[in-house]
Amino acid sequence: MTDNTKYVFVTGGVSSSLGKGIIAASLAKLLQAQGYKTTIQKLDPYINVDPGTLNPYEHGECYVTDDGAETDLDLGHYERFLNVPTSQANNVTTGRIYQSVIEKERRGEFLGKTVQVIPHITDEIKYRIQLLGKSGEYDIVITEIGGTVGDIESLPYIEAVRQLKWELGEHNALVVHLTLIPFLSAAQELKTKPTQHSVKTLMESGVQADVLVCRTEHELNEKIKNKLARFCNVQKESVIQSIDASTIYDVPNMMLEEGLDSVVLDKLRMSSSKPDLSSWNEFLTRHKNPKNEVTIGLIGKYVELQDSYKSILESFIHAGAVNEVRVNVEAIHSEYLDRNNVKLKLSHLDGVLVAPGFGERGIEGKIDAVKYVRENNIPFFGICLGMQMAVIEYARNVLRLPGANSTEMENNVKHPVIDLMEEQKSVTHKGGTMRLGSWKCVLKEGSKAHEIYGELKIAERHRHRYEYNDAYKDQIEAAGMKASGVNPDTGLVEIVELPDHPWFIGVQYHPEYRSTVSNPHPLFVAFVKAAYEYSKSKKNVTMA
Repeated sequence: MTDNTKYVFVTGGVSSSLGKGIIAASLAKLLQAQGYKTTIQKLDPYINVDPGTLNPYEHGECYVTDDGAETDLDLGHYERFLNVPTSQANNVTTGRIYQSVIEKERRGEFLGKTVQVIPHITDEIKYRIQLLGKSGEYDIVITEIGGTVGDIESLPYIEAVRQLKWELGEHNALVVHLTLIPFLSAAQELKTKPTQHSVKTLMESGVQADVLVCRTEHELNEKIKNKLARFCNVQKESVIQSIDASTIYDVPNMMLEEGLDSVVLDKLRMSSSKPDLSSWNEFLTRHKNPKNEVTIGLIGKYVELQDSYKSILESFIHAGAVNEVRVNVEAIHSEYLDRNNVKLKLSHLDGVLVAPGFGERGIEGKIDAVKYVRENNIPFFGICLGMQMAVIEYARNVLRLPGANSTEMENNVKHPVIDLMEEQKSVTHKGGTMRLGSWKCVLKEGSKAHEIYGELKIAERHRHRYEYNDAYKDQIEAAGMKASGVNPDTGLVEIVELPDHPWFIGVQYHPEYRSTVSNPHPLFVAFVKAAYEYSKSKKNVTMA
């Protein structure tokens, strides 16, 4: 493997949640738009091997790659911006680093040596950082380091960056430091001191920031930029303003206007040209100038935290732009939904999406929601657990199978229309053991799914343990719910639909993981279109 790759490290200071992932993705987009092959990776300082066992309230959604890696949600931003698939190599955690080093120690690879953070842990970090670069596929690798400078968990990563900057040599690596310039309303001024301290903390670890990206609610004037440059040891043109944006998709254009890409390329001694953002800006224009709007209910049990369904929300933005409609997403907590209030909460909606999830909390509310939209011809989209709820509801209320359920919710259920996958029955460890990654699916010719995809063979990403129980397939299909997508190798049902309903589709996989700005997912595009058609039909009835 050769490594002629340039490396950009993105660190954060002062506060968490400043948007390192969006800045990294925006910079990558600008570099990609100039013809550079670019990818992004995320280094997460938590000790979990991956976020697969984390509660969505704790860490937001768990994103899944084609190769089955359970990763940080920032990888979703990387893919949505760049339209390039990520992989296991794009997300590394402290847990994975230590696991690898300990396994090497147990195999005897360090015989005679005391295993320490330096050099063994930092060497492993450096190896992981350079994996993508040494593949020969990329001109530039952007590495986002999770957490905030000064966190004890981040120290080994910062030390690895210090070593790499030295080893790679001048013009081959640089550090972009994202920081906050708070506005004190009492003093009516922006304050640079937190950023000065953040840069100083970074320097205490031996790393000098090359570029400052400053999150701010107000414009930074020349005086503030000069002050930041002087006190933080950076050139004035390397002080980049990142003012609050109305949408994350504005950020690439904002960073272009600030010259972030030009500054980075100049420091890496790479040629700079005007990025071609024509298709990106076409999407932005359609997104910001909708001709109509729809309201879609998102029914789940983590709706208090939007990051829990981040990819779904972004997929609605992509699909809305295609249809030139604004998609207003109304979050509805399934735990507080029942047959007594379901009409009140759903009757005004133009479509309903029942979201993925695990466990029995809020399940009955989801089932009541499916029943209401099925009987009232409201467009319905079920994803993963949402698809399973559609099958359970149909079994209970159409097939009249009393108490039909999933064995996830009820071990000894009489009618387990959803059951644990056979290969999962011997699984004892929870981490990384679900059915993960991209799996094939063959669509039934003439089905709604076939019409939407425009092809008979597809591949989609999965993350689940329970599946449609094939023992009930003939019975369910005879009653009217068709299995329109099946895995060709396992025979497992991947898609169900109701042909006599205006738009009723449930999928076992996660289409939201594949939706990007350049390639909005066809299921979301079709669902939003159906919601708009339904909203028009309601208006026509009202006018009549």
